[in-house]
Amino acid sequence: MAIPFKISAPHTTLTFTTTTILLLCVVCAAADQSAIHRPIRPFKSVYAFGDSYTDTGNTRSDSGPSGFMFVSNLPYGRTFFRRPTNRYSDGRLVIDFVAQAMSLRFLPPYLDPKADKSSGVNFAVAGSTAIVHSFFSKNNMTLNITPQSIRTELDWFDKLLLEGKGCRDSVTTPEECAQVFNDALIWAGEIGANDYAYSFGSSVPTKTIRELAINSVTSFLEALLKKGAKYVVVQGLPPTGCLTLSMYLAPSDDRDSFGCVGSVNNQSYAHNAALKAKLRLFRKQFPKSTIVYADYYNAYLNVIRNAEKYGIKNLYGVCCGYGNGTYNFDYFHACGSPSSTSCGNPNEYVNWDGVHLTEAMYKAVADLFLNGTTYMQPPFSYLLSKKLKSG
Repeated sequence: MAIPFKISAPHTTLTFTTTTILLLCVVCAAADQSAIHRPIRPFKSVYAFGDSYTDTGNTRSDSGPSGFMFVSNLPYGRTFFRRPTNRYSDGRLVIDFVAQAMSLRFLPPYLDPKADKSSGVNFAVAGSTAIVHSFFSKNNMTLNITPQSIRTELDWFDKLLLEGKGCRDSVTTPEECAQVFNDALIWAGEIGANDYAYSFGSSVPTKTIRELAINSVTSFLEALLKKGAKYVVVQGLPPTGCLTLSMYLAPSDDRDSFGCVGSVNNQSYAHNAALKAKLRLFRKQFPKSTIVYADYYNAYLNVIRNAEKYGIKNLYGVCCGYGNGTYNFDYFHACGSPSSTSCGNPNEYVNWDGVHLTEAMYKAVADLFLNGTTYMQPPFSYLLSKKLKSG
């Protein structure tokens, strides 16, 4: 049985199994007793993509999703940063815990021209979609005011690689791209949940949204792999039926065994099944790349199932909201607005503002991703072993 082992990074402690630690330390000289105190840095950089669950500042109150227009205000950021950082949470996100576990700085948002981007960049945009924005405009899905999609994020990455690194693709610029990807972790955060949300109530079938979204994500991942990406983590969707907004909108008889909105969770589950099937094909097509699926859906449900273990007392209500009531949520009095209030202890909540999660929940999910063998397929320790063997 693996024994938990803690690695301290600035302002946080994450837990890895001894297996993971041994993999991380295999390059350390056994006789050098001070080696165990050195920062463990298997990757020189991390490049992240996704939506508001991964965005570390590419949107602000005046440019983010229409339903959550106060992200630049307190109490966003209150728990860890003590100030709003344009993260849609009270503190850190999964990607922040990943960066700290890799002994790297928090990933700066791509749109910050003054940021130090030497150890990675975050391209994720709150409100972004897998499907291009023009599709939603054409079909009169007016909830989508965010023009960026995963295609936009890839375009930004292409520009950064070409202008800053001289990398176009693995065929025409193989040496330049190898210098980027040999020591880089690609973290594809969840993307696609907004596509389903924006299509809610439209005449476009859910199956069509799923097919188009999966095709978009597939094209994005294929482009990265063709450039030479070697170490790639792809997050699936969480059980979006467990988010407060879903429960607020859905009829009370639409519930699954977890008490979440069953129809919405089925939608996320089907999306994830299609995504995993594509990843299996990519592993055969790109055998030199290590492609890991991060099972957000089941990691999330594991926390709900074991809420007491994590110190969580409120599974479905929001910490930051308005009106008390069953969920303390009102779409027209969003978190950060003058009329909203926040709870005394966000660590006791899963939901922060109705759609986004608390730092405590993100930390619990990050722990499950990075530590163990269940919620990363193959395990994160396998990816680390491949990296360390390659030098």
